[in-house]
Amino acid sequence: MTARDRYTRLGVLAAVLIFAADQASKAWILYGIELPLQGRIDLLPVLSLTMVWNRGVTFGLLTGTGWASEAVLAAIALAVVAALAVWLRRAESRLTAIALGSVAGGAIGNVLDRLRFGAVVDFIHVHVGTWSWYVFNVADAAIVCGVAALVLDGLRGPGKDRRKDGRLAGA
Repeated sequence: MTARDRYTRLGVLAAVLIFAADQASKAWILYGIELPLQGRIDLLPVLSLTMVWNRGVTFGLLTGTGWASEAVLAAIALAVVAALAVWLRRAESRLTAIALGSVAGGAIGNVLDRLRFGAVVDFIHVHVGTWSWYVFNVADAAIVCGVAALVLDGLRGPGKDRRKDGRLAGA
């Protein structure tokens, strides 16, 4: 098995784990504790569970209504996941593979919400005093962390997981 095959498997595993954690947390919010719309449970002075149905994309932007807008947003997200799968197959580091899998798993989790509910289930609310961050979910956190990891991986330069002869480590 080549290094790229191992990286691909690692990325797929990350995607599956993120997807499972996202869907399990949303099921707990919806059916376990049955958090009502705009209901709030304070966990810490800076962290609450707050139920929000997000009909837009990142941080509620491009909010649409109706089945057509949800279908378009879901189709765009699935196209992005397909592009990530191609990139994952070419990944040359563990960090890139895990990051791509995290973004893909999060995107698939949110797409499933759109197809099932017509909106994404958001419930994690970070706030300090009068300052409040957008309400988000596990998938959103995985997407943001995955993108940040891809940026950091890109900043460290090419070939960090390569051997001196230019071949992939473990190839």
